[in-house]
Amino acid sequence: MIQESSYQVVAKDTTVKIDSAFLDSLSLKTFNYFWDLANATNYQIPDRYPTPAFSSIAATGFGLTSYLIGVERGYVTREEAAQRVVNTLLFLSNSPKGNAESGVIGYHGFFYHFLDQKTGLRFNDVELSTIDTGLLMAGILSCQTYFDGDSETEKEIRLLADSLYRNVEWDWAMNGNKTMSMGWHPESGFIDSQWQGYNEAMILLVLALGSPTHTIAAESWNEWTKTYDWASYQGVEYINFAPLFAYQYSHMYIDFKGIKDAYMTEKGIDYFENSRRATYANRSYCISNPAGFVGYNNNVWGLTACDGPGNDFKANPNLSFMGYAARGAAKYNVVDDGTIAPTAAGGSVPFAPEICIPALQAMRNKYGEKIYSQFGFKDAFNLSIINKDGTTGWFDVDYLGIDQGPIVIQLENYRNAFVWNLMKKNPYIVAGLKKAGFKGGWLDEGK
Repeated sequence: MIQESSYQVVAKDTTVKIDSAFLDSLSLKTFNYFWDLANATNYQIPDRYPTPAFSSIAATGFGLTSYLIGVERGYVTREEAAQRVVNTLLFLSNSPKGNAESGVIGYHGFFYHFLDQKTGLRFNDVELSTIDTGLLMAGILSCQTYFDGDSETEKEIRLLADSLYRNVEWDWAMNGNKTMSMGWHPESGFIDSQWQGYNEAMILLVLALGSPTHTIAAESWNEWTKTYDWASYQGVEYINFAPLFAYQYSHMYIDFKGIKDAYMTEKGIDYFENSRRATYANRSYCISNPAGFVGYNNNVWGLTACDGPGNDFKANPNLSFMGYAARGAAKYNVVDDGTIAPTAAGGSVPFAPEICIPALQAMRNKYGEKIYSQFGFKDAFNLSIINKDGTTGWFDVDYLGIDQGPIVIQLENYRNAFVWNLMKKNPYIVAGLKKAGFKGGWLDEGK
């Protein structure tokens, strides 16, 4: 495990009292989740730890980007990161693919949502996932842009990354429709669901639009935005979606400040401001705490997709608790069982550091190693639980890769816009944004 350093940061917002040592610790510990836990033979990232689990291709994408942050922070050398990346890409490139029900890693350039942690091949009967492949490709393209050196390893990274991205048949995944399918099974074909309504799919569609080999129609973006739910909630107007992760995943890789598509031009804001409003609305709901759950306050908040306690061991029969679920709050959809996920605030740090950093600090300070330990924040906690032994409160034992990624990447974007500035140089991202109709700001400056 890489050890903590004494790197200091200057607050970008002087109204935020920054604990520099805490931000250093959070960045390093969360980075170590990806660096230490990658499989030693196939380099895929586990979906969770320490509970044994399959690997997650989205988490692997986040891991690839975290390695670059590790280089910039001095946690690992450029050579160490480059070797880890090339090994990961070689496995993804060389593993068997096809329409078989087992023994393969993907098909039509897409990858299965979960992979067996030992073999790296399709786990059980999971779907060929469009969004998870998109998040994997975002991580791959971040490495393609970053490793621009003349060494044979860095040249190989660029070639492998380009090949993996160009091989994704985004047009096939449209399945003849105006919006993209969520996935495909070899046993039954395409999933009977398309990407509709605001969610995490912005990065997916930008990557599909930017493809030089399997692009989708420019109209696909506007077809998708037609399904947005613009509404006033908690005193602010924004595109409503309940869990906060939808406002974070695409923003990990694309700086939406100052650039607008036709939809946001009409609304008079950009997607960055939209995420800021969503973050405040989520916190406002938690402060109001209409269900009266224990522990919610101005610094203990954050609803998003995360683990939960379930009902197996709790003693209070009048309350029902979920396991893993997409918690959140929006005008027409509230899913709340008292479970707080630190990644909700962690992934939103760039949008609203003045409320997100104090929340992370407060949760760490108040609950200590119950919630903040070896790899940073454990996934979630619920203080409304009354256990059968009479104790109160539930704290997750696991860290989740797809919730660790937003913390380490968005913290770096807050501190120095590293990933955002990196991806502004990627021609596929730029092409996808322009095809979607984005204009203004850094996008026009780069003409």
